[in-house]
Amino acid sequence: MKKNKSSKNWIINQHRDQYFKKAKIEGYRSRAAFKLIEINSKFNIIKKDSNLLDLGSCPGGWSQVASKIVSKGKIVSVDIKEMKPINNVKFVKKDFLQEESQNFILSYFGKKIDVIISDMAADTTGNKDLDSIRTNSICLEVLNFSSKILNSKGILVSKIFMGQDFELVKKEAKKKFSKVNFYKPKSSRTNSKETYLHCQGLKTL
Repeated sequence: MKKNKSSKNWIINQHRDQYFKKAKIEGYRSRAAFKLIEINSKFNIIKKDSNLLDLGSCPGGWSQVASKIVSKGKIVSVDIKEMKPINNVKFVKKDFLQEESQNFILSYFGKKIDVIISDMAADTTGNKDLDSIRTNSICLEVLNFSSKILNSKGILVSKIFMGQDFELVKKEAKKKFSKVNFYKPKSSRTNSKETYLHCQGLKTL
């Protein structure tokens, strides 16, 4: 049993290191960049003329990926932590969960947008059930905001944890969007409970 567990841990570490090293080589700020690359390859969410909002953007891996695709649209990245500048990206240091921040975002774009991407997660506590509840609560907040800012064909991609409140988030997503999928990229750590919610086509309420 010890040998099997040790072998499994080795495979997990190798899997993690593969993307960490690849990020360094290709100039991405985090290995998370490859998650968005995979998601975009599967669902074709980002286009050259997309107006896009990146929530929980720091250190900037997802914004880097988006900036390489978007050439005619607008990218706004929001995080409570400071993020180094990226070409073609407007960074806003704010707490998205605050109403004032959401009002600022709505005002800044001034119109409905095409895409929201969110890799936000609550700080881990060591209690997996609690971490799931807190992160999925953030996902719900992103879902609620999406109905205020996305256009009728808009797309939302948001991190979600398998576990507590997963079914609640799924139910709310299906209330708001005509298409709802869940996808775990290969670059996501195999021992992580994270997956990604992909929604498209806001329903008329």
